[in-house]
Amino acid sequence: MPTTPLSAQPGTASAHDRAYLRQLLSLRNQSAGRVAEIDAAIEQAFVRTVAMLVLDMCGFSRITARHGIIHFLAMLHQMEQAARPAIAGNSGEVVKQEADNLFAVFSHPEQALEAALDIGRALDAMNAVQAPEAALHVSIGIGYGPTLVIADKDLFGHEMNHACKLGEDIAGPGEIYLTENACRALPEGRYVFSEVPHTVGGVVQPSFRLEGCLYERPLAP
Repeated sequence: MPTTPLSAQPGTASAHDRAYLRQLLSLRNQSAGRVAEIDAAIEQAFVRTVAMLVLDMCGFSRITARHGIIHFLAMLHQMEQAARPAIAGNSGEVVKQEADNLFAVFSHPEQALEAALDIGRALDAMNAVQAPEAALHVSIGIGYGPTLVIADKDLFGHEMNHACKLGEDIAGPGEIYLTENACRALPEGRYVFSEVPHTVGGVVQPSFRLEGCLYERPLAP
């Protein structure tokens, strides 16, 4: 039987689509002799070099146990009100939100970092007029590198995994951590970091905690 070219497979016209990815993966599992060709098609359709921001709201279990899930959902809504405009204002796009986590992509890590800083400023403003038990705190991880972006609704890759680890497990309330790739891609002389290595799966991974900025970004006219 002749081999059907990948470019002629159904769904190619909508390449950034879960159905197309599933089709290619199924074909890969059934066609040992075409693995390299199919992998190249997947990379061409889905792999983009992006910066990703992974935000985790702090204190989910504690807040829910003390005040109930409705109280936490209201706080989650406030977090979105702070995060989404900051992401859009720095040319980013929210990819998905799962429980108390929010994931966004940007073209460059500086945009992701500035979005993280704007989120922090917005939360500080909210917290200044709220009771202490309603204070909002988030931790953020930022990565940068080739990533499978599926239908602009999901992300897969090493940098994504590392950014999730940083945002969800390593960073504390109000902290921003970057992977080495993200940190190295930033302009020199604008930000101050401290290196904080940690172990993931028995391998030491360098990461960088933001300590401050050496400039004030001008206000938009």
